[in-house]
Amino acid sequence: MNKPFLYIILSVFLITACGTKKELTESQPTISKADHPYIQSFHEGLRFKTKGRIEEAIAKFEFCLTVRTDDDAVYYALSKLELQRDNPDKSAEYILKAAEIDPVNTWYIQELAYMYFEREDYPNSVTNFKKLVEIEPKSIDWLYGYAEALVRNDQEKDAIEILNQAEDQAGKHPQFSLQRFQLYMDMEDMESAEDELKQARISFPTDVNIIANLVDFYFKTNREEKGIAMLKELVIADPENGKAHLALADFYQQKGDMPKAYVELRAAFSSTKLDVDTKAKLMIRVHEVEFNIDPEMYELLDILIEVHPEEAIVYSIQGDYRLTAKDETGALEAYKKALSFNKDKYPIWNQVMIMEYQAGQYEELYAHSTECLELFPTMTTVYLLNGLSANQIKKYDEAIETLSYGIEVVLNDKELQAEFRGQIGEAYFGKKKYSAGIDNYKQAIALDPQSTLIKNNFAIQLADSKQELDLAQSLSTQVTVDSPNNAIYQDTYGWVLFQKGEFKKANEKFELALESDSEDAMINEHMGDVLFKLGKVEDALKYWEIAKTLGSTNSVLKSKITEKKYYDPID
Repeated sequence: MNKPFLYIILSVFLITACGTKKELTESQPTISKADHPYIQSFHEGLRFKTKGRIEEAIAKFEFCLTVRTDDDAVYYALSKLELQRDNPDKSAEYILKAAEIDPVNTWYIQELAYMYFEREDYPNSVTNFKKLVEIEPKSIDWLYGYAEALVRNDQEKDAIEILNQAEDQAGKHPQFSLQRFQLYMDMEDMESAEDELKQARISFPTDVNIIANLVDFYFKTNREEKGIAMLKELVIADPENGKAHLALADFYQQKGDMPKAYVELRAAFSSTKLDVDTKAKLMIRVHEVEFNIDPEMYELLDILIEVHPEEAIVYSIQGDYRLTAKDETGALEAYKKALSFNKDKYPIWNQVMIMEYQAGQYEELYAHSTECLELFPTMTTVYLLNGLSANQIKKYDEAIETLSYGIEVVLNDKELQAEFRGQIGEAYFGKKKYSAGIDNYKQAIALDPQSTLIKNNFAIQLADSKQELDLAQSLSTQVTVDSPNNAIYQDTYGWVLFQKGEFKKANEKFELALESDSEDAMINEHMGDVLFKLGKVEDALKYWEIAKTLGSTNSVLKSKITEKKYYDPID
């Protein structure tokens, strides 16, 4: 059902529809001097009403009724005031009384017509609108109101006749045709509905609403060819109609004509009238179902960003597409851009933090996880990432505080608790509080005995600090048995043996690690270290140089090379 044709204005104002006080009272008999209290109270009521002092105005008008109980103007004024006081039942009581006293007053009839409409008493609304139209058949507002009341009263045919009268008064306008079309559709009179729009097109050949309704009509009645023809006319008449372009794109795609489909998609995405959510949903759907994404989709993505440059969702989608294209750097940049416009979407935060962790961007991870914790204080993963990044940038006290709080939030997840314990252990090792570090790592392993990562990290810390090296070797043995081809784990085992002074065995482990990954800077540096200890200085220099080329961050590497001497790593 259509919305009301006429916006109900009259119910908002008090008395102003009647004009001046003279108009309110001109139907009343002459009041004598003896009625001075009535006159004074009436004028005071008007003044209070004008100043918005509703309660005081009502009191004055109610006093008037104690003097004259048949004053319809006062009942009308009280009706309007009760509306302002949000008391529709009392307002209705007063306007009914006013109309009873003066049944031919058009203001009262009008008020009743709209009052009954708002109360969904459509039969009575129709009755009063009919009276108004009989009094003044040329009033467009009353004709519209009458037609709408008839529609709500299931009298569509009568409503069409009244719309015809309104059109005779106001002249031809597309809206009249569209309203009649909708009424015919409600009556399921398809022939008349189509004829209405065809006639309207003769008078208004380029009106986009008429064309759009014809498009919908033809598709609803399964006349695709006519619908497509109308769609083509619609995009000519309204080039910014993004939905029409999308509909044409869908049609061409179904026909297998992808060049034409993309032409329409580009037009749709360029439209500022088409909302960003509709465009975004299309891009997301394609990304989810297509294994190989057409290059044209990236062009649409560029258009999407150009038209909606301040919408977080478009940069989130850009991040997804760049990930698919193996552009991790560009993807991370896009996700960060999305956060700059909307910080309320945790999945975007999570994506940014995970990618920063994977890229070893610990300063950025620390900053983002700290901000994210303020917004999402119940997300346990954020506590872990914040503590982990704090460890990496040597903020050990902050790491311990965050991780200790975060582990209390973890419920019924021993593996996640183990990760927290392991990171707390890392922080204590960083503070050189080895006993606390060992204790926390042992708790971590007790929580998750199968975690090779925790065991490996524990072994590294024990080796670096030269603590409990037999335990470190036992841990590395377990890890390499489970993952014999993991270069990092073999390197850890070799480093444990190196710290124990078992250089030949360490050399064997470093060789296994290099077989799996010859491009790792740390493994190459360790190989140089063990060769130096075995007296093979020139071979050691070769591996140290390789480590330098691969980007080793060891601060003593340069001294090793220039002085041809081994130095322990510096924390």
